Amino acid sequence: MRYFNDTDCISSKRVILEEYNINTASFSPYTPSVFLSHSSKDELKLPYIISFLEKYGVKVYIDKNDPRLPKETSPKTAQILKDNIEKCNKFILLVSENSKDSRWIPWELGLADIAKNTSNVALLPIANDYFKAAWTKQEYLGLYDRIYRGKHESYTDEIWMVYDYINNTGVELGKWLKR
Repeated sequence: MRYFNDTDCISSKRVILEEYNINTASFSPYTPSVFLSHSSKDELKLPYIISFLEKYGVKVYIDKNDPRLPKETSPKTAQILKDNIEKCNKFILLVSENSKDSRWIPWELGLADIAKNTSNVALLPIANDYFKAAWTKQEYLGLYDRIYRGKHESYTDEIWMVYDYINNTGVELGKWLKR
């Protein structure tokens, strides 16, 4: 299994986080959208991940770019995040070594599990190599499909797919994002 890593980011379009602006009001039922849950410690990787996902024609919501969020976290913060998890078509959790230290990630994932059903939730593990990715196998994370690049019987080359390791099935990432 190959995980998304810094090498994959090199070929991605470089986006300056401060210039990337998403207005959640522009989401519509006709525009596939993704709520990207992540640790704030992974902020520097976000422009590459956002660019990667946008290549598939989706809008990506991240909390940092939401002007409605208060400067200090509060119940209003939680309500806005909850509303956006429900509004977005898909939920992707960027899983890194920093994820385990986040107080928000388990809460957001729980909300997505209920609001989206597990078929619309996927993990995107990021690690430099397989051995550093052992932490991505936390028990509750095993409930969700993973995004990775690999071989699929319907394609001659490796593809980015959403992989269900329990049933050993996968769907091309772009198709999953738009269904």
